[in-house]
Amino acid sequence: MTESLNSEFLLIKIASNRATFPLLLAASFIAGWRPLTATFALALRNDQYTHILLILYVSVALIVLEWPSLQGKFVPNIPAGSAFLALAVFVAALAVLPPSAFSPDVQLSIRMFALVLFWIGACILCLGLRAARVLLFPLCFLFWLVPFPSAVLAAIVSLLQQGSAATAHWLFTAAGVPVAQDGIVLNIPGLTVEVSQECSSIRSSSMLLVTSMVLAQVLLRSPWRKASVIAVAVPLSVAKNGLRIFTISMLGTHVDPGYLTGRLHHQGGIVFFAVALATVFGLITLLKRGERSAVSAETLLRANPAGG
Repeated sequence: MTESLNSEFLLIKIASNRATFPLLLAASFIAGWRPLTATFALALRNDQYTHILLILYVSVALIVLEWPSLQGKFVPNIPAGSAFLALAVFVAALAVLPPSAFSPDVQLSIRMFALVLFWIGACILCLGLRAARVLLFPLCFLFWLVPFPSAVLAAIVSLLQQGSAATAHWLFTAAGVPVAQDGIVLNIPGLTVEVSQECSSIRSSSMLLVTSMVLAQVLLRSPWRKASVIAVAVPLSVAKNGLRIFTISMLGTHVDPGYLTGRLHHQGGIVFFAVALATVFGLITLLKRGERSAVSAETLLRANPAGG
């Protein structure tokens, strides 16, 4: 009798907590409406944050795909979930310190970080740690919603500029073209190229990294193989821009100067993005074959453990 009552109480508790989940989400959207709309407005008017427009939809889609596998894993965890919610409230409180403490862009980043923490806490509180582990990638992927503060973004752009210039310098050298480099300025016969902030390719680099993460998560199973794809996507995002600089410079100096100011210069980023994405697809295909071979070998081993 006591076991039956305990089971009924647990089922009521689980149902109650699952019903609380949409209420917590609704409350978070109401409380976080201003930073959320400010973030999307920033992404719409600034190309450097374009990737943010995709994150929420991709995360929801990944959660929907994983949802059937969550059946039987709903065990609410009030202590852990409450800890995350309390941390989210604490972080959000940092953003309302005296105006001199943080600049507006940093405040926005803090508030969005707190909002994502709150969503993760609500998931753990109402669905449990087991469910949260299954949804670990789409939940953590939501942190891409947090816009980089201006100082952080400037540092990333600077690294991309330097990396792109170094890659282009290497390509010119490999092609036998005399080249001199002074920081982010490259000099080749008949042309001086400066890798400006606009040419840093921050938008396509962010999109390449985000896309690679999603493809690796969906198409691969092994954590180290997923990590390998992401690790390759980072330098690849720099290399593709160096390739773009090299290609346009060579076409402009050896074929037609119009390439230096034409559509390939201003709108050709998609071409080099496609080349980089094709490289990522090729890597994923190779890694997926390796996974299949490993699974086949494991299946054979289980079927014939004695080796005979």
